[in-house]
Amino acid sequence: MLPRADARARLAELMPPGADGFSPGHRACPGCGATIALRQALLALGHRVIVVVPASCVASIGGWDDVTAWRVPFYHTLFPCAAAAAAGVAAGLAARGKGGVTVISWAGDAGSGDIGLQALSGAAQRDDDVLYVCYDNEACMNTGGQASGLTRMGARTSTTPAGKSTAKKDLPRIMLAHGVRYVATASIAYPDDFASKLRRAASLSGFRYVQVLAPCPLAWGYESSRTVEMARRAVEEGVWPLWEAEEGRVRVTRRGRKGAAAPGCHGGRQAIRGRAQSGAPGGRSLRGGGGR
Repeated sequence: MLPRADARARLAELMPPGADGFSPGHRACPGCGATIALRQALLALGHRVIVVVPASCVASIGGWDDVTAWRVPFYHTLFPCAAAAAAGVAAGLAARGKGGVTVISWAGDAGSGDIGLQALSGAAQRDDDVLYVCYDNEACMNTGGQASGLTRMGARTSTTPAGKSTAKKDLPRIMLAHGVRYVATASIAYPDDFASKLRRAASLSGFRYVQVLAPCPLAWGYESSRTVEMARRAVEEGVWPLWEAEEGRVRVTRRGRKGAAAPGCHGGRQAIRGRAQSGAPGGRSLRGGGGR
């Protein structure tokens, strides 16, 4: 183990000011929207962060054993407890008098809206000092593309081959119902909007929630080069409105071509029109009521 002074010097060498907090050479699939979202977030927030990640694509993408792409402190926790683990980290920092560090809980849609919902709800109810980011690709992609609670109605997945019969769970509105002081939606196609919302959230104390659309080529059935295009089309077509709410006051930050502006992520049958040209397994597409 390096002496503390040498370790700090080595850390400064690995993470110079302005450097990407997540390095190239990671294990993500080509066109991974989750990785784009993560890199955008770390560029916006800098290195004074600790990232807590449950079982998810991002937990695997970053590497394991002695191989890692992380250039910021990173803690891999269990699937159902990302928000609780992040709350513990924040409490530990406070107990030691260490300020100026943003604790981020970074979880996918299943880790946020399904198995992790109890921890998310508890952290929001307690107003723990955590910035929670749900990167939403609308499926359980770390385990092969099963439907999650945030999968849209009509979407075909490995567990809903005929189309999901229930609506998308609207986590942003659920967070508003908890009285969370800052709630926002974002899209990787609009990085300035995403960065602005993250910085605003980081400037506040207590629990904050941001849900970013991070399309997945394998789940959505499009060519990997079209990830940002898919994220942009979702906003333009009114499927994914961009808004923020501070102390319950909602402000739309970008309207789609159809003028959709209602808070939430539209769990019904709205869809991005057209069909993605892809040979992805399962033949999933963006047509009809899939919303994917």
